[in-house]
Amino acid sequence: MRIGAHMSVSGGKYKAFGRARELRCETFQVFVRNVRGWSSGPLKQKEVEDFINTKEAFKDEIWPVISHNSYLVNLATLDKEKLEKSYNAMIDELTKVDQLNIEYENMHLGVIPIINKKEITKEEALSQIADQLNRLMDATKSSKAIILLETTAGQGKGLGNKFHHLKTLIGRIQNKNRIGICFDTAHSFAAGYDFTTKKKFEDMWNEFDDLIGLKYLFAFHLNDTDKDCGSRVDRHTHIGQGKIGKEPFGFFINDERFQNMPGILETPKGNDNKLDIMNLKTLKSLRKKN
Repeated sequence: MRIGAHMSVSGGKYKAFGRARELRCETFQVFVRNVRGWSSGPLKQKEVEDFINTKEAFKDEIWPVISHNSYLVNLATLDKEKLEKSYNAMIDELTKVDQLNIEYENMHLGVIPIINKKEITKEEALSQIADQLNRLMDATKSSKAIILLETTAGQGKGLGNKFHHLKTLIGRIQNKNRIGICFDTAHSFAAGYDFTTKKKFEDMWNEFDDLIGLKYLFAFHLNDTDKDCGSRVDRHTHIGQGKIGKEPFGFFINDERFQNMPGILETPKGNDNKLDIMNLKTLKSLRKKN
């Protein structure tokens, strides 16, 4: 597995590569637009050129790159204004990802809406998300970026905490070449998937393969959690310092099936890089020596 972390784009998106190199990352994740607001200006030509040129210079050292979408996006909402804003934000995301030649666009599935104090079903919510994704893919036909559906903890009315949610959604996507999964260790553990022994790890992936297919798995978020398995609470903590423990991360890192896939840290950050360095060191220490 290629190991990296989420990088700041402060001062210029291309600077994420230099920051990643300083931490000896082999891959990284970034935000390409404002993730806490709806508005985000277009990329400037120099901004695009700087990123593309730097990406080319680092192509043998740091790859692939993942963009994480805005936290505000909810393609399951039935509020017309919020749905339009979510759709437009995703169009903006995909346009910028394509301009920057970024390989993956990571997204959360969304939250089940409540209408007049009554919830719609998961099936209805997943159907709407699929419809919106099909619209997005149709509107960005020239893009090669793969949209990654991130596994979630299932906190509140969140979708994506069970493999069958992802199976249902992928089954309704028209262009399956542009859809995939990002498996978040903290989220999936909180959702009830226990992979803390080698047997449980293999059983989980057998279930995943049977339901979804490993061909749709493209990336990982590597996070420990201080919440119990099945808690459905989303809380990230440092590798080996939570309920998952250090050893299971070695199962992911050393699995030949995941050899060239990105594994991105989203663990808590301090005011400097020390915490990222600590977590990256822990992960790399789990690699089996050839």
